[in-house]
Amino acid sequence: MSAGTRTPEDRAGRRVLSAALFASAPAEVLDFLLPLWAGSVLGAGASAVGALIAFEAVLSLIVRPLAGELADRFDQRRVAAAGAGLYALSFAGYALAGSLVGAFVAAGLGGAGGALFWVGLRAWTGQRSQGGGGDGTAAYGRLLSAEGQGAFVGYLVAFSLLERGGYPLLFWLGCAACAVAAASLLRGPRRERDAGAPRVVAGLREGRGAAERRLLPLMAVSAVTAAAEAGLWMLLLLRLQSHLELSPDEIALVFAPGFVVFVLLPAHAHRLTGRLGRTPAMVASFAASALFAAGLSVVSTPPAVAVLWTVAAACFAVQVPVEQAAVAAASGGRTGRAMGLYESARLAGVVIGPLVMGVLYEEAGWAAACGAAAVTSAVGALVVPYAVRALGLPERRTDGEGEGDTGEREAARPRAVPESALGPKARARKERRDWYVHTAVFALGQAVLWVLDSSWLVWQITDGGVPGDQRGPLVWAGRIWLTIWVVDTVWSWSYTLRPREKKPKPSA
Repeated sequence: MSAGTRTPEDRAGRRVLSAALFASAPAEVLDFLLPLWAGSVLGAGASAVGALIAFEAVLSLIVRPLAGELADRFDQRRVAAAGAGLYALSFAGYALAGSLVGAFVAAGLGGAGGALFWVGLRAWTGQRSQGGGGDGTAAYGRLLSAEGQGAFVGYLVAFSLLERGGYPLLFWLGCAACAVAAASLLRGPRRERDAGAPRVVAGLREGRGAAERRLLPLMAVSAVTAAAEAGLWMLLLLRLQSHLELSPDEIALVFAPGFVVFVLLPAHAHRLTGRLGRTPAMVASFAASALFAAGLSVVSTPPAVAVLWTVAAACFAVQVPVEQAAVAAASGGRTGRAMGLYESARLAGVVIGPLVMGVLYEEAGWAAACGAAAVTSAVGALVVPYAVRALGLPERRTDGEGEGDTGEREAARPRAVPESALGPKARARKERRDWYVHTAVFALGQAVLWVLDSSWLVWQITDGGVPGDQRGPLVWAGRIWLTIWVVDTVWSWSYTLRPREKKPKPSA
């Protein structure tokens, strides 16, 4: 098989990333719209809205370990497809709901669907990357980048259509997007599940609780730091709105640079982590998070907050794929169960963090809340080396260092062609194909913005600037998108103008 041939596993990988993009778009927007919809359409009070959000989060937390078990016993893409189907039913339920009872049913479907979808997708990513002999950081980085791209598209569509079509239109579009994600995951053979079966059996021989005991320190660190990060994020939004009196559009501009970094960096951060190793990369990320939290206690201007947040977003883009890849590598073959427990730990932190940090903020003030978040991240930086050592993994892994039997690795490798194996011409073709897809989406998005009189590019060409009364979130989103497209164009076509192979990973 030539290096340029696209294998069934390669096509499956593309479909998984496509599913992540389609499902994350409405899911991310729902977190923003749900309180607004419940309050304005259903007339729900603050307590009812809080109960609705908590119900979805707690149900998702409960279902995640079960989702991990299902992912170890069945085809992981089918498990994720079932989650996407429940996601679609959830959005249809929101579109049809006329009371809080219907909203709670929709929230329950969404919580269960989210657990099945994300655990299934991340378990498949971990199993595939481990079967190919890599450490999985690059694969999880691409998945995280796809999630960020989906969130960007989702917010762009939401800001465009909310005032024109109302909440039902957005909910039905979310239902359609999740249905597309489910259909994408259901395509293709089931050979990934069959190929992974021997690894699951090997993991079961290790002992049911051995992998969980190794993962416990890392899950504890992730849960506690996730709680501090989620709580500080909530307080930062409230502070920008109340104390600095920024409008939603201005708040979006503060976070825009960090959001762009979070979308672009994960797919490439593995080059850095591959050289540094797991422990230094995670220690640096936690240390930078501590500096971010401490810095917020002494700076107050929006530009300074934007700079701090951009640095923090870069750290998260590095940290999350490394954590997920480490969990998959240390799972003992039970990737689904390990990923379900890990995500449960992080979600528990996200649920508890805002409550604890909110109480601390009300009792002791902003500086105390920032200090608590900084101390939590600093402790995480100190503890994470022990947590990584407990996993029993090598600090760096080359392509020849897989988990499990050598014969299994050799049997898995011929079926997938990693990007590093592509020759110069094949690499150039791949980059051009990706650019064609990105450009088609970009052109469609710009056409929509033009129809809505919100295209920064069209205003610059026709009037030389954007009128003051036309500025808003759609305009800055279009401008950021244009910047991303220009960078993507230069990068993609550089392989055609100067063909080159991807540099091999350094040996340990």
